[in-house]
Amino acid sequence: MKKQKITIALSGNPNSGKTTAFNALTGARQHIANYPGVTVEKKYGRLVHKGYDIDVVDLPGTYSLTAYSLEELVARDFLVNERPDVVVDIVDASNLDRNLYLALLFKEMGVPLVIALNMVDVAQIRGIEVDVDVLSTLLDVPVVPTVARANKGLDEVLDRAIEVALSERKWKPVIISYGADIDESLEKIEDVIKKRNGYDTKYPPRWLGLKCLEGDTQILDIMQADPDMSSEITEICSKTNKHIMRTLEEETEGIIADHRYGYIAGITKKAVKRKIQSRLNLSDRIDKILTNRMMGPLIMMVILYVIYEFTFTVSEDPVNRLEEVFALLKGSVSSFIPEGYLKSLIVSGVIDGVGSVLGFVPLIMFMFFSIAIMEDSGYMARVAYMLDRVLRWFGLHGNSVMALIISGGISGGCAVPGVMATRTLRDPKERIATLLVVPFMNCGAKLPIFAVLIAAFFTGNKARMMFIFTLLSWAFALFAAKMIRSTLLRGPKTPFVMELPPYRLPTLKGLLIHTWERTWQYVKKAGTIILGLSIILWAMMTFPRLPEQEIRSFDAERGRVRASFLAIPEVKSLIRDEKTLQALDTLLHEYQETVRRDGVHKDEGDDHPLKPVVRSILSLKENKKVGDKEGIEQRVALSYLILEKEMNAINGREQEAQLKATIAGRVGQKLEPLTRRIGFDYRTNIALVGGFAAKEVIVSTLGTAYSLGESAPEKSGFLSERLKKDPGWNPLTAFTLIIFIMLYVPCFVTLISIGRESSWGWAGFSMIFNLFSAYLVSLVVYQVGLSLGLGI
Repeated sequence: MKKQKITIALSGNPNSGKTTAFNALTGARQHIANYPGVTVEKKYGRLVHKGYDIDVVDLPGTYSLTAYSLEELVARDFLVNERPDVVVDIVDASNLDRNLYLALLFKEMGVPLVIALNMVDVAQIRGIEVDVDVLSTLLDVPVVPTVARANKGLDEVLDRAIEVALSERKWKPVIISYGADIDESLEKIEDVIKKRNGYDTKYPPRWLGLKCLEGDTQILDIMQADPDMSSEITEICSKTNKHIMRTLEEETEGIIADHRYGYIAGITKKAVKRKIQSRLNLSDRIDKILTNRMMGPLIMMVILYVIYEFTFTVSEDPVNRLEEVFALLKGSVSSFIPEGYLKSLIVSGVIDGVGSVLGFVPLIMFMFFSIAIMEDSGYMARVAYMLDRVLRWFGLHGNSVMALIISGGISGGCAVPGVMATRTLRDPKERIATLLVVPFMNCGAKLPIFAVLIAAFFTGNKARMMFIFTLLSWAFALFAAKMIRSTLLRGPKTPFVMELPPYRLPTLKGLLIHTWERTWQYVKKAGTIILGLSIILWAMMTFPRLPEQEIRSFDAERGRVRASFLAIPEVKSLIRDEKTLQALDTLLHEYQETVRRDGVHKDEGDDHPLKPVVRSILSLKENKKVGDKEGIEQRVALSYLILEKEMNAINGREQEAQLKATIAGRVGQKLEPLTRRIGFDYRTNIALVGGFAAKEVIVSTLGTAYSLGESAPEKSGFLSERLKKDPGWNPLTAFTLIIFIMLYVPCFVTLISIGRESSWGWAGFSMIFNLFSAYLVSLVVYQVGLSLGLGI
């Protein structure tokens, strides 16, 4: 049945021409009363337009919808309780930035809205031109230019209002991002509210969360109807407010307002042209340079490169010191724990596993510090603004840029919040396309393995290589997005508004808090999830043991080599039997440990008969000149070094055979026919399989795999050194592995998030698509590299 009666609520800032418009619409057919319970004047009138009876309610003139004044409270209560068919917001075109704030509040409530762009004549005199179509598209509401005092455009306003009213659309609140901290709190509050079946559905849950964070007394009182819910929400708000005050030294309400004005600034940048140059504030003057169409991207690239240079340069010494700490820890643990599974678990599973991840904490920390500067200063929003032009060409929405940056587009992010950030995308096709390419970004979990391989094979170009890998991750993501949007998810592009908050000088306290929070999350993950997975993977790389027959075969081979050594005539004169040879092994080990610990061996009063042999062995190992004449001790020492080399070779073959016999080893070998074509052996395969659970596990698993493959893991160097010395590794292999890890399957938690945000079908597609892409690109890279002679 056709609707014949329509209620329009007329709103606007004071002095926006709202009363003039109301008088022009209703003429003498208006009435004055008071709103129930208050002395605020209520004006309403009636008119007939194209056969429709229209009630027009003139809401009090307000700048916002908070509970600070009676006028604002009355206007808000009328909207929530009376639910008018449409709200017409009278906006002063000559003061668009300030007037759109109220319109944005209406959109956050979800009210059906029409904007009457009033005083366009005054705006033109001031040299301001508003592109009505662009403004309407960006705000996703009808916008009608008017001059109320001349009665121009008001009939069209009524036409648009009737159209919106007749569409009977449900109230659909717009979602605006207020930064990671506030957005996370809003999601928590939403979850708390939605779990309560009895909550008042007149209010959108996210809007209630915003009001609670802003300290809106009326909403807080309404929440008290459910004490448990109120207590839980109050606790979230309290924590958030304290955190915002500590990090940004501002009230949460002020930060929310800044983001809203930033959102509006993003709109006016695209919809408003000023012929007469107005006075620019400091942020505008900075943006003239930093977001310049030509200079902006170049400055952004330079800043990104400086971040990597700073991160690698400053963190190099702390990383080396931390490696020494873990090496010392391995030696200390090995000295008092006897040989066996416990020693293997602690040295290879825990220290080499978790230590490989924790060793890069300084690098991660300085990276997070750099990112915090970009975020807290407001520059990160400018990066997103500049990248919008690029993203749109590849079929992504402008808001996709924040999801990509959060996921690690500048490095150090996480794909899970990146996936959740896609909620701000209205178009489902753009949202799913963004979901599918988010895992291509270089998240914080990938940085340690990149750092290990860069340190091993690209030592002189660390910052440059990380910069290149960041650009490659963007290139792959955008190419994949273009392919997906051109095939599976074809559709039109929707408009984009990027909020540009004012520039701030970050506080040192805020930067340190943000850096510590993110670094602590990394450390905590290494101490819990990564530790647990490292132990599981250690067990998979340890059991089952080699068959007894093979172990006896290796023992017999060692026995034959040692017997051959003892049979040498010169050796016989000093080392009579196996027992004496074992004594030499023990004495040599003690000397080496003392030198490693103290830097020098003090052997005053040491008259052990094998001491000259030990000294000769150590001198030969250090390539020192032993003496002018070669004595018997030197010849025995030389034979001993040959024995040691043969024993290490046998032990290495045994450890490799043992690793291949384990559950993980068998899985790795099964995959070798495929991965050999891209340069990966079974140990790398084991690490990549572990990376399905969490990308940090790749480093810990490689550390464990190469430690278990060592004849003396407690004496082996850090992972980057081991890989550098391994004959199966070279710069081409390392480069290919970085590309593969960059692109292959998202971690388990990210897949779960993709499934929840879209469907399990898309989560499965993401897994298959990423794995196929990673293998195909890596195959091309490795085979082309081989053909150019780079893998030799």
